[in-house]
Amino acid sequence: MSLDDVTVDQALQAASIPTLMACLVHITGERRWIEHPFLPRRDIALFADPGGGLPEAVQAQVRDGMKRVLAELADGRRQLAAQPDDATMLDIMRTIIAEPIPPEYVTMVREEMGLADRAVHWSNASAPRLERPREDLNVLIIGAAISGLCAAIRLGEMGIPYRIVEKNEDIGGTWWENDYPESGVDTPNHFYSYSFEPNLDWSSCYSKRGEVLEYLERMVEQRGLRRHIRFRTEVTSLRWHEDRQQWQAILRGADGSTTECWAPVVITAVGQLNRPKMAPFPGMETFTGPWWHSARWRKDVDLAGKHVAVIGTGASAMQFLRSVAATAAKVTVFQRSPQWARHEADYHGRVGEAGRWLLRNVPYYYPWYRFGLIWRFGDGLLHTLRKDPTWEHAARSMNRRNDRHREVMTQYLLSQLEGRDDLIAKCLPDYPPYGKRILVDNGWYEALKRDNVDLVTEAVARVEGPDVITDSGARYTPDVILLATGFEAGKMLAPMDIRGRSGTPIRARWGDDDPRAYLGIAVADYPNLFVMTGPNTGLAHGGSLMFVTECQVRYICGCLKQMAERGIGALEMRQDVMDDYCRRVDQEHAELVWTHSGMRNWYRNPQGRVFGPMPWRLVDYWSMTREPNLADFHVEPIAEAA
Repeated sequence: MSLDDVTVDQALQAASIPTLMACLVHITGERRWIEHPFLPRRDIALFADPGGGLPEAVQAQVRDGMKRVLAELADGRRQLAAQPDDATMLDIMRTIIAEPIPPEYVTMVREEMGLADRAVHWSNASAPRLERPREDLNVLIIGAAISGLCAAIRLGEMGIPYRIVEKNEDIGGTWWENDYPESGVDTPNHFYSYSFEPNLDWSSCYSKRGEVLEYLERMVEQRGLRRHIRFRTEVTSLRWHEDRQQWQAILRGADGSTTECWAPVVITAVGQLNRPKMAPFPGMETFTGPWWHSARWRKDVDLAGKHVAVIGTGASAMQFLRSVAATAAKVTVFQRSPQWARHEADYHGRVGEAGRWLLRNVPYYYPWYRFGLIWRFGDGLLHTLRKDPTWEHAARSMNRRNDRHREVMTQYLLSQLEGRDDLIAKCLPDYPPYGKRILVDNGWYEALKRDNVDLVTEAVARVEGPDVITDSGARYTPDVILLATGFEAGKMLAPMDIRGRSGTPIRARWGDDDPRAYLGIAVADYPNLFVMTGPNTGLAHGGSLMFVTECQVRYICGCLKQMAERGIGALEMRQDVMDDYCRRVDQEHAELVWTHSGMRNWYRNPQGRVFGPMPWRLVDYWSMTREPNLADFHVEPIAEAA
């Protein structure tokens, strides 16, 4: 730790004062840092005022206090205090956020901050008494991206053998495939990272695709995971064999050849958004020019001087439009419905050396900084998305708080499109905020104002040779078509043919848009099959995929622990338990924004059932997945022939 005065002073000047206050209590055990006059004001901004709304003189006291404590730690005059108890943790959390955070969050937050262990351990860690050898579990993981890699790490820690098959030629999944211009996170990456794998050197708050991929690649190399992965290999089918209590998997290599492998346990970690929706209209194959989906970006086609049609206005289009518009001669954007977009001042900002110095050198600064993101990007939003039956403006918003979100984003839109009433009319949504994924403005409105960009508020009906034809019959003749049409989200686990105990294909049960699973993880009739990022586990109200992944891996590892310690050959989710869970999911969603009558989104199927987002608070899902209950399963002992 460098204690050069200039460096320390510069770093502390850039610090979040509420975060420093939390660190001071944590380091010293002195509660005075969360008492008067050190009481920040409540701030609902996603990235809160670093000063905490406190007078400059009070901020200076906090900085001076931390500088003194750092010097005492450096020369040995001070040791770190004992970890705060739950009551103190809760007081710190409530004070620096200035909200009445419920006490059930404390243990979850400790884990997310890396202050408590989230891993599953054997009942007797030194010499576990196992009725079934853990080597016998032999897990097949399908997918080498965020979920599959997390599962591999935790299985490796338990000594359970595993192998991973990955259809791509390298790790990363979404982050490997989506290489379109300006592809990046819209969740702050100090939260969009594993709790057990902190990265103190993110270059920005919202890193681009390359840096996220580097984070995953570095972890894979450091932990030696690559030797377990078979790349360019796709699972085409899974069959449960009762007599062996194992899954038979048929694997197809890049050359089309097939091989067979057997595994008693299978974890699917293929994601919800892994199969591009190539075109929701006919005739795309007749187009006479180049065309591609944003998730299959072509770099061999120069867009300079071209007329480019962009079909779709979701997350990928909002990220790549400004780059495409700056290159192409003309861009025509086809929009079925407008999107809400929020302004994020730090979206293009960099994390300076001072910020990284704080994360590296101030004890507990990273955990407490991460906590602020966890709360602001997590459960703090969910209650604003619930229907208020007394709210008089139910068509435009869910409740008073949701209406305030609408007002803020409306004012931002108006400020960006000032003087362009034509674009305001096209871009202003008439449905409640968060009914679709909220997007971060990546220069979208500025790009729409360019002379070479035209926004068409009609859906594409079909493509005929060189022409794009809209619902009204209008024709456009672009040189290139870029599809930003999303993914086949409802076709989870497609195109694998998965047949469980009864031999019924999972596709026959789920169809193309109605997947169901207990906790989004376990499916009745499919023993020893665990689904990651399954039905109703998406986070549309906030949070991080990493968080959900870690919750699911803990649950799965808990099941494997029970199988090994109790001599279990097969765990099959009970149909009644799964049905009851799905009923509760549907009841929750009936009160939330995604079932609003004015909504049209990919989260919901044509029958009106929401299959994508999670309706629970993060702390609720964390609690549900913390320990598996064997009473939820049909439990079979190891068969003699197995």
